[in-house]
Amino acid sequence: MKFADLLRKNRKDVALIIGNGIHQFSDSKNNSWDSLLATLSNRNGLSFDKVPKGASATEFFDVLALKSTGSNDSLARAFCDLMGSWKALSHHKKIVSWAIRNRVPILTTNFDEVLGNAAGIKLMRPKGKGFTDYYPWDSRFALELNEDPTKGFGIWHINGMARYARSIRLGLTHYMGSAQRVRGWLHIGDGRLFATKDDVNWPGSRTWLHIIFNKPLIIFGLGLGENEVFLRWLLIERARYFAKFPERRQSAWFIQRDKPDDDTAAGRRFFLEGVGIECIDVTTHSDIYESPAWDD
Repeated sequence: MKFADLLRKNRKDVALIIGNGIHQFSDSKNNSWDSLLATLSNRNGLSFDKVPKGASATEFFDVLALKSTGSNDSLARAFCDLMGSWKALSHHKKIVSWAIRNRVPILTTNFDEVLGNAAGIKLMRPKGKGFTDYYPWDSRFALELNEDPTKGFGIWHINGMARYARSIRLGLTHYMGSAQRVRGWLHIGDGRLFATKDDVNWPGSRTWLHIIFNKPLIIFGLGLGENEVFLRWLLIERARYFAKFPERRQSAWFIQRDKPDDDTAAGRRFFLEGVGIECIDVTTHSDIYESPAWDD
């Protein structure tokens, strides 16, 4: 299936998961996490121009934090400050406009607010709910506040957002903390998702996690490499959930540019297909970010 056909067929019932790839297309191609980590490395005496092979970006950040004289929060804030000049370009605006018209939720692994700025929308969260800037998971950029995250447009930040430095999930330690928090909501205590017949009242039902378990997903702009341990673990839990409740099963697609020399492609495909996600290859990134289907 072509990417444009996929968008058109599912636009009324889907969610998008968007990674840093959206910032590396067109004039924004230098806006990458790796380049920011390299900059912080040089500021803290490690002198790497890129994350060295054999270490993941998450592990690199943890080592950088150990070497840094400041706190993890100050290092995360410095990382986010480097994103301050990133701007919304035409393809950002087109994708967000499509999502607004079709009432499609967007989940992003990015910390910056470029996608929210692309539509000129503000941050919202349910009133009267407990709030922690460590895990602002019920907050979203939106035009209106929907109690059910699956029932309309919103932009949700999976790994934290720049305005809350303590929410930033950059290191492997951070990812493990997120997984531990979610695991409790899925498997431990009253109302856990895997034990409830009514999936609207589990602890994550007002957060972006509810979208993961209750909507078809189109994933792009993400390498989904081994370093994406938190998101990959969530996809495993999603597959386990659907195995237990097959009547709740939702489709998912991973969009990737076909790279014949990519020696990680076979392993990634094995993993994704194993958790029920169909891989769709495109020839160029333009097939994604300049697809005519975004105008529908």
